[in-house]
Amino acid sequence: MSKIKVKTPLVEMDGDEMTRVIWKEIKDKFIHPYLDIQLEYYDLGVEYRDKTDDKVTVDSANAIVKHGVGVKCATITPNADRVKEYSLKKEWPSPNGTIRSILDGTVFRKPIIINNIPAAVKSWKKPIIIGRHAYGDIYRNVEMIIPGAGKAEIVFTPAGGGAESRITIHEYKGPGVVMGMHNLDKSIESFARSCFNYAISEKVPLWFATKDTISKKYHARFRTIFDEVAKEKEPELKATGNYYAYYLIDDAVAQIMKNEGGMLWALMNYDGDVQSDMVASGFGSLGLMTSVLVSPDGKYEYEAAHGTVTRHFRQHQKGESTSTNSVASIFAWTGALHKRGELDGNTELMKFAEKLEDAVIKTIESGEMTKDLMSLSTAPSKKQLDTIPFMEAVQKRLNS
Repeated sequence: MSKIKVKTPLVEMDGDEMTRVIWKEIKDKFIHPYLDIQLEYYDLGVEYRDKTDDKVTVDSANAIVKHGVGVKCATITPNADRVKEYSLKKEWPSPNGTIRSILDGTVFRKPIIINNIPAAVKSWKKPIIIGRHAYGDIYRNVEMIIPGAGKAEIVFTPAGGGAESRITIHEYKGPGVVMGMHNLDKSIESFARSCFNYAISEKVPLWFATKDTISKKYHARFRTIFDEVAKEKEPELKATGNYYAYYLIDDAVAQIMKNEGGMLWALMNYDGDVQSDMVASGFGSLGLMTSVLVSPDGKYEYEAAHGTVTRHFRQHQKGESTSTNSVASIFAWTGALHKRGELDGNTELMKFAEKLEDAVIKTIESGEMTKDLMSLSTAPSKKQLDTIPFMEAVQKRLNS
């Protein structure tokens, strides 16, 4: 069988631990045998990031800016224990955070629907895509423990001079705590544009939710900017037969629990963090969740939503077999390949990505699956497969 020719390079970012082991198997079983493709390779394993003082992460992000599409393996964000384990120079920042910052991107998470892995929420029939704003709020907060009586204020000092603006947060009678958060109009607008563009490309309605009835300036600013972008982008969304809607966050949660799904739900940073895990759990497993970073100008980076599966890697190091779920990592590749084909007008590549996804889903629906899915599946007959045998079963089905 002749290989499918891919004319534009695909940026590949390798990772850590068990997902790195799986990554190589995916390339050997599903990429190299079928595709004539140039993979522009970057090693984002924690040891090589340390060796390059994390320059490799910046280089990989710039490569995505250049070529338009990348696919990333799960990586370690080192804490103090990891610094000691790998003899690192320092606690390097999250590669995902660095790449997000350079691409100015928004993360979208989407569950993989498999017929015999029913959702925990019985009304959910279609994927609920979570769009999380990945800048600011509590993740870039400053905070202080208040030792006793006194006054805490927000103070704004104009850069060009002029009068300071002050507002009292609270007058303390005794000990307490205080926190300050911020965001940027530019970042919020980029988030809104990425959400509209992704909803248009996926042909789904777009929901946005905050609590602007309580936060009449901070949350309301998000709503105002979304409304402004909606005036420009809503006609394109309506052309796909869909719509934009704003909800209060509590109303949106209530609506989601009784909705069949099939929408993109855009959320502020903390809400998106919480609700993406809720949706992943509700649809079965983080092992069945895709993640794509989308920039406002149409650059894409695909990865699995889960981590490096450290526990299984420890078993692997001892020579023990594991039953690690490779589905989300495979779908990271198929997502990137499909988008590469879409941007290049390569229909054959897009069909290959769809066939590989179908082979994965059909393998699980036939009853062959990894250990984590055994208790979730309603298949009448189930067979647990270890990491490599599961991928071999998928390849056999793909070839047939």
